[in-house]
Amino acid sequence: MNELSAALKIAMANTFVMYFKAHSYHWNIEGPNFSDYHGYFGGLYEELHDAVDPMAEHIRAIDQYAPVGLADLYDAKTVADDASRVVLTKQMFLNLIDANDAVIESLNKAFDIATYSKKQGLCNFLADRLDVHAKHGWQLKALAK
Repeated sequence: MNELSAALKIAMANTFVMYFKAHSYHWNIEGPNFSDYHGYFGGLYEELHDAVDPMAEHIRAIDQYAPVGLADLYDAKTVADDASRVVLTKQMFLNLIDANDAVIESLNKAFDIATYSKKQGLCNFLADRLDVHAKHGWQLKALAK
């Protein structure tokens, strides 16, 4: 179960970092499309935030401990930090595309291990998350154009 819990912790950390990016973009968006993008980022960060708790619960369900601090999440993440404080709108979308790709990669790894471990309920949860992130991906790519 250690390999599975490690994979889940990476997926959880990546989801949390993507959530925080979207939330920070929600706070800091500027420009003529402020209202639309502010709303979009708000919906995105809420959806991502709501995914974190179930991930932690799935980690606990396999008798492992969920991360207990931000350092644990930061150490597990594979999502890159933003290169600068001021991020232009298009770069926000590109950064979120990269974050979403990292989340998908980590979810796929966790799914593969869960499948091998015959954790059907966890596989269902991860498959649902992968579907959600596929939708995030096409929406972000459309917004980045």
